[in-house]
Order: sequence, then C-alpha cells, then structure tokens
Amino acid sequence: MHPLQANFESFGMGGRDFLKESDFTAAEFTSLIELAAALKAAKRAGNEPHLLAGKNVALIFEKSSTRTRCAFEVAAADQGANTTYLDPQSSQLGHKESVADTARVLSRFYDAIEFRGAAHALVEELAEHADVPVYNGLTDTWHPTQMLADFLTMAEHASGNDWSDISYCYLGDARYNMGNSLLVTGALLGADVRIAAPAELLPSPEIQALATDLAAESGARVTITEDPATALAGAQFVHTDVWVSMGEPAEVWRERTTLLLPYRVDAAAIAATGRPDAKFMHCLPAYHDTHTVVGAQIAELTGLTDGIEVSDEVFSSAASIVWDQAENRLHTIKALLVATLG
Repeated sequence: MHPLQANFESFGMGGRDFLKESDFTAAEFTSLIELAAALKAAKRAGNEPHLLAGKNVALIFEKSSTRTRCAFEVAAADQGANTTYLDPQSSQLGHKESVADTARVLSRFYDAIEFRGAAHALVEELAEHADVPVYNGLTDTWHPTQMLADFLTMAEHASGNDWSDISYCYLGDARYNMGNSLLVTGALLGADVRIAAPAELLPSPEIQALATDLAAESGARVTITEDPATALAGAQFVHTDVWVSMGEPAEVWRERTTLLLPYRVDAAAIAATGRPDAKFMHCLPAYHDTHTVVGAQIAELTGLTDGIEVSDEVFSSAASIVWDQAENRLHTIKALLVATLG
C-alpha cells in the first residue's frame, strides 16, 4: 500500500457523498486537506501514485464552469481515472428522465457522480438514489469543493498552525453558496470567521443557527455583522464573490451595486485589517476590470471601471492569492476522489 493510501483509509471515507461541508466531521475535513497537500507535493515532485486506475466519474454540469470541470478532469486523469462530461444538451436529466432514474443508470456505469447546478435539492436527490458517491460541484446553497481549496490555501499562507489561528472575513452578498459555506466551514473547524453584508443579504437564520451549533462544539469565533470594518479588523484573509449574475435585469445590478459598495474590497479595505500579511481571496471568476462582457456592462451602469466587488489594484497585488486558490481546486478535488474511491 502506498503511504498516501494509508493516510486516508483510517478515516473511513470510502463510498461517502460530499454534498455540503457538514457531511464530514472536522477531523475528516482536515484529513482531506492534509491528503491534498501530500498529493500536491507528490505531483510537483513527479512521484504521484496512481490510486484510481480503472475508475470512472460522471460530471453533470447544469451550470458551466472552468475551474470545477478542469479540476475534476485533471484530478481524475492524474490518478488514472476516466471522466465523462454531461451538459444539459448531452443528458436527459430532468427532461426525459427523472433525477432518480438518472442516478440509478449512472450508478451502473460510473464509480462516482459529480453535479454542478442551481437547486441543492437536485444533488440531494441524486445522492439518495445513487449507489456510488455523489459530489456537489456547486449549488446555490453550498460550495463544498471550493471550501476544501480555500482552507488548503489559507493553511498554506496562515501565520499559525491550527484552524483556530486562522481569521478571515467575507464581504458582499452572503445569501448564497460562498457566504453559507465560508460561514459553516469556519464554524466546523474552529476558525475565526466573520461575515459582513447588508441585513437583507446575510445568510438565512437556518444557516446561521447551524453555524452557531457547530461553533459551540469547535470553539469557533463567529461574527455576523452589517459593519465591514468590524469584519475586517484583524482578519488575515479577505474573501468576496461576484455581486450580480448574467440574466438579472440592469435595475437589479444598479440597486445591488449601490447597496454593496461599502463592502467592496479595495486598498482601503485591505488596510482596514491592520495586518501587513493580509491576503485577498476570490473563488473566481471576478469582475476586477472591464475585460469581460459582464464587467464592462456593470462598469457602464455604475461607473466602477476599476473593478466591481474588488478593485483591480487589490486583485492584481501581491496580497492576492487567487491563483494559489484556483490551483488548489485541483489538489483538493483529487484528495476527495482518492479518499472516497481509492
């Protein structure tokens, strides 16, 4: 047995689903981060073991993706596994075939199923009826594979050695997957997590209650506030995400941009941490300039020509670790595959 294989077998993750962060204990989540770091080091050293030869993974993408798709495909290939990409045009999911029937069919062909889409209920239904592990590549409610990458990245750059030494904040629209997942994962692991958003854009009471319960067990320090200064003070890592989506009317873009302007991550926000080692993080894609269709459209509506949720100055600065964060999608998804399929 390769030493890396022994590293995860003792945690009993074989055959497990990963639909949301709290599906795993803090010890299990941490073991995945440790395995990802080991696999990353092995890949860079050129001696990565191939632990998934002969395995096949179905990738269902209701929503398009760059990082998630590439990470799953390269992770599988590095480990000797195969993938099949299914977009809405190449699958009958929910159209001519029910979610339950799709899960049963794919379970006969594949060793695991990844799903990326809108409704979290869909990935839950897939998992209910599948006989193989199901992974949530993103839903509107949770983004667990992103959390693996984010916490590996913070661990690599943190000033301390324990999760309790890590302090981070999220600024912006916190109602959906990134706000929810950063809040709950920090609470699960015992970190110092701060969420700052306007009252109407904070995580739901149910998500906040879950974080409170997890923090009571882990000793996490959880701050949920409307004041960005409170969230920023002392935080080593500053996270944000996009404020608007394609398909939303221009009036929504104007209203939300105006509402969220105090939560924009610019040089003043980074300085407000009071830490010379403060780092900026973003799950990407980011509207940090006008070089995208959406970025240009929002800039025309709002006058924010140097970035929307984050200024280009911060995004392109030495404080930005977004490329480390993006790369770590590969290593952490690989760890998830190895731990559940190896």
